[in-house]
Amino acid sequence: MTDETPDPEAVPVAGPGAVASDEGTDESAEVPQDVIDDVERLTRLARDAVDEQEAAAYRKRRASLLDEYDFTARVREDDTHETLVLHPEEWLEDGVVQMDAIEDVDRGIERPLGGPGDGAEWDAIAERNREIAEAVGAEHGAVHGENAAALAEFMNNHYAKPIDSATDDEIEEFVAEYFPRNAWPSEKQRDRLDRSVALTLEIADSF
Repeated sequence: MTDETPDPEAVPVAGPGAVASDEGTDESAEVPQDVIDDVERLTRLARDAVDEQEAAAYRKRRASLLDEYDFTARVREDDTHETLVLHPEEWLEDGVVQMDAIEDVDRGIERPLGGPGDGAEWDAIAERNREIAEAVGAEHGAVHGENAAALAEFMNNHYAKPIDSATDDEIEEFVAEYFPRNAWPSEKQRDRLDRSVALTLEIADSF
């Protein structure tokens, strides 16, 4: 499923200095690299979602990440591939990029989407997270294993990231929001959650 309906008037807005994804490369002085990475993950999740409400939720999360930096995201399509384009909100008027508003094209950021191996990469992350949860259960018991499985599911579905790369904010979101609403935890699970998270992160770090 396509992430969003492309704007036919959308144009490439990233210049030669705004490079595509390349590990170790600073793409933007305005948007942190980890935010760009999260925005790309959310875009891929939205694109691959089978349910439109799920896709919309990913796009909403993506927009909230970029709002802090006054940036916006769109997907540009051509005949062969899709490209994630991030640029300042001030470049837009009624949802269309205004070329006369662009003073420095290098402020734009582009990341190619699609291509061979992408799906396998995300599948590998999800499988590794599930294996970490299974290891927690095998080593520390079923209750901790169930909580670890909930954390794995959260990281897979909401961030498409390895458990060991979870930020403090993401862990807080899992504990405060996702776990009580989506994990249907037992009383034992709730009582042991903090310890479960600590054990899961410990095992993930050495996995």
